[in-house]
Amino acid sequence: MKQTVATAFFFLFVLGVKAQTQSTSPDTVSIFFDELKTASKKNIGLWNKDLYGPMILIDPKTRELFANEPDLEGILKGNGTTYSGILPAAVNIANTAVNWGGKRWAMAMLPLSENKENRINLLAHESFHSIQPSLGFTLNNAENNHLDQKKGRIYLRLELEALKQAIRSNSEKEMKQHLTSAFTFRKYRNTLYKGSETTENLLELNEGIAEFTGLIVSGRNKEQARSSLLNGIDGFMKNPTFVRSFAYYTTPVYGYLLYQKDPDWNKKIDAKTNLTSYFSKALDIRIQADLQKRS
Repeated sequence: MKQTVATAFFFLFVLGVKAQTQSTSPDTVSIFFDELKTASKKNIGLWNKDLYGPMILIDPKTRELFANEPDLEGILKGNGTTYSGILPAAVNIANTAVNWGGKRWAMAMLPLSENKENRINLLAHESFHSIQPSLGFTLNNAENNHLDQKKGRIYLRLELEALKQAIRSNSEKEMKQHLTSAFTFRKYRNTLYKGSETTENLLELNEGIAEFTGLIVSGRNKEQARSSLLNGIDGFMKNPTFVRSFAYYTTPVYGYLLYQKDPDWNKKIDAKTNLTSYFSKALDIRIQADLQKRS
């Protein structure tokens, strides 16, 4: 019996090692690149620009990287349809966009999700960051420390709960009722913390729009998109801090709901757009005129 258990354990261990090896093999990485390339071409109309460009997938433990094209400084070595090398210690590893080797790259850390839509979502998100400056959007990581204050957290959670109900709505009337609640909680939160409307907006223009892009490019159907948004909010609620990640779960919901009405809405905004005002107007949501006078 012990020998059988030991044999089974060894077999599972070997499979695990094999899976890890495959997850960073050039062939597997090439598939990831092809998935994004195909999805990007299907969604060129989203920004009137192909999201697929220079990309790095990197193992954060070993710093081994795989790229979909060569760098301009001859650092990477060709390996079939991909290029590989070791990222210098001076370059930070993150899911981000980075200037290195003479190019601007979208960077994502391995291993990627086993779910295809989730993989594409992440890669499209980071690809947006790589083309963000060319679209006129500035890179900004504004701090929103008020969201870790008691009332800041409460009113953000209330906004997100209202957004969950808006996603679940079966009629436009019902959706508008829940969106009215969401915007009311948001507006009231902004009256409590001076300058919060500006800092929240800056992060939503940066990370929120990138995540909306990933959601659309991922190719999820309506039910999958709803499920992704709902699960995302539920997961976010468990975070110990809200200051940097809230935009991943607010803007995509507003953006997705508006996308059903106007698929071109995102091309009508710029780096100076107040997203709260834009979304509420575009979604025909009216907030009490005297709300901001309350304390």
